[in-house]
Amino acid sequence: MQRSGRHEGEKGRAGVRGLALAALLVAAAGTTVGAGATEQSPPVPVHALAMHGTPKYPADFTHFDYVNPDAPKGGSIRLASEGSFDSFNPFIPKGDAFSNIGVETLLTSSADEPFTEYGLIAETLEVPADRSWVIFDLRPEARWHDGRPITADDVVWSLETLKAKGQPFYRFYYGSVASAERLGERRVKFTFTETGNRELPLIVGQLPVLPRHYWEGRDFESTTLEPPLASGPYRITEFEAGRFVVLERVKDYWGANLAVNRGENNFDRIRYDFYRDRTVIRQALKSGLVDFYEENQAKAWARDFDVPAVREGRLVKEAVGHRQPTGMQAFVMNTRRAVFADRRVRYAIAHAFDFEWTNEHLFFGQYVRTESYFSNSELAATGLPAGEELEMLERYRGRIPEEVFTTPYAAPSTDGSGWPRDNLRRAFALLADAGWVVRDLELAHRDTGEPLAFEILLYSPEFERVVLPFVRNLRRLGMAPRVRLVDRSQYINRLRSFDFDMIVGGWGQSNSPGNEQRSYWTTSAADSPAARNFAGVRDPVVDELVELVVMAPDRESLVARTRALDRVLLWGHYVVPNWHLSNDRLLYWNKFSRPAVTPDAGTSFSLWWYDADKAARLERGERVAEGPRR
Repeated sequence: MQRSGRHEGEKGRAGVRGLALAALLVAAAGTTVGAGATEQSPPVPVHALAMHGTPKYPADFTHFDYVNPDAPKGGSIRLASEGSFDSFNPFIPKGDAFSNIGVETLLTSSADEPFTEYGLIAETLEVPADRSWVIFDLRPEARWHDGRPITADDVVWSLETLKAKGQPFYRFYYGSVASAERLGERRVKFTFTETGNRELPLIVGQLPVLPRHYWEGRDFESTTLEPPLASGPYRITEFEAGRFVVLERVKDYWGANLAVNRGENNFDRIRYDFYRDRTVIRQALKSGLVDFYEENQAKAWARDFDVPAVREGRLVKEAVGHRQPTGMQAFVMNTRRAVFADRRVRYAIAHAFDFEWTNEHLFFGQYVRTESYFSNSELAATGLPAGEELEMLERYRGRIPEEVFTTPYAAPSTDGSGWPRDNLRRAFALLADAGWVVRDLELAHRDTGEPLAFEILLYSPEFERVVLPFVRNLRRLGMAPRVRLVDRSQYINRLRSFDFDMIVGGWGQSNSPGNEQRSYWTTSAADSPAARNFAGVRDPVVDELVELVVMAPDRESLVARTRALDRVLLWGHYVVPNWHLSNDRLLYWNKFSRPAVTPDAGTSFSLWWYDADKAARLERGERVAEGPRR
């Protein structure tokens, strides 16, 4: 399960700016260029690459620790998706595409390491100490579903096509790739525009490899309901546009016996049914039409599943913990708007959100307040800065809020009574300091007379019940907020054109932040619809801190630099932090089993398997007790 940091409810590039920053990066990075490597060491083929340090699994490993290598193959699973689809081309900005079309990548990540990738289509890779390029050697057995081999030409064509014709994201994500060169039938080299960026070879390893011979006779920039040729463990065999898609396991899948795939992809058949909203999905689950579902609403988790099937153990309701960073979900203020230009106004608005009341009355106490952009991880800033983090921040003293050095960040809190009187007093003081006064019971700027008004843009009706109490407190301050609910397509278009005041947004994070931070926070990303700088952050200090994160030479420096970035962003008050969970709320019919070990990234149904014994007992209507994991 990919985790977005969102419960109720990639990486990019920007150039290093200026000689002063370049000098700072060199000084901060020191002379270390890679674990166990020197600048004179010639690159050698390796089976895997870690962001920092060395891979956990050796070249002769047989399977990941968190899988059941002997999991039986067979059976089926029915999943539910909210919404619809009208295309099988997820690589372009047109249409509402079904994305699980079976496209493989050069490398694949493990789920129990911060960021390490192992060969998938690529059998080995070579990188120099400065990681200025990477060479992949493709597996000779790697095949498309039509039997033709995957070649270096396919890889080069995929990069060029995605950057030229694909989603804007790809141009940003692979912006640091200067060239892709075919060195042989199964050998390809990527050269980068930067040196010392340890993540770039891993980013290229995530490249979706597409079949050149298939797409050359078709319009890549058009939507299509013809399932495209792919290379993965499943292929689309049945579908009805907007209603369902059926995937069947490829019996002669070329990668079935690879160590990275052993114990995974166990179901013979996966069916995705599309529903209009989650209320209908929950009813379909309880009636047996859906087998596996991840709940994202606290109210539904608390109230909607007190049914006989759950009480008897036939429908399992289970919270499965994980140790994955949960990122930041928040009310995001668009600082491109004049009303949010002042940090004091943004901080005042944060005082109007009563998380304690919301958590108790709307979420049944299930959530934890988010107080970091890297929550639920060692990357989160805590206490006061010290050590390398403090040394880094001292360079910016006078250019960043003084609270960074004097006050541990904590989101404004309340007594949960629903009347945050003390918080509103503090908000009034901040607003007065920023030049806002009360006139006729409304806030207006003392110089211009403009009211403090803004729109909160939503696309999920489920979020209205959360936003309206927040709006009530904002109005108590004399502000004039309004809530607008739009459909998903309009919402996406308005985001891309920066046509919004406040949204409920978020930034998912990994255990190894890097190039994606450029897309989230930098000045160059603030004007790019391909990026995710929703808040419109334009701060030279943030730009430099992001570059320091990207160029971190080892894990210890990465943690210190990420905490420094986190701290500066928090005290910039670009968002009103929301909440997070450190578990996945799962519901599934008791006819499946999963491995005994849950990796740091959390479980995934791709690791599960159909348990014939459980299924037979379920079919007979027997009461089922959950047994030990296998």
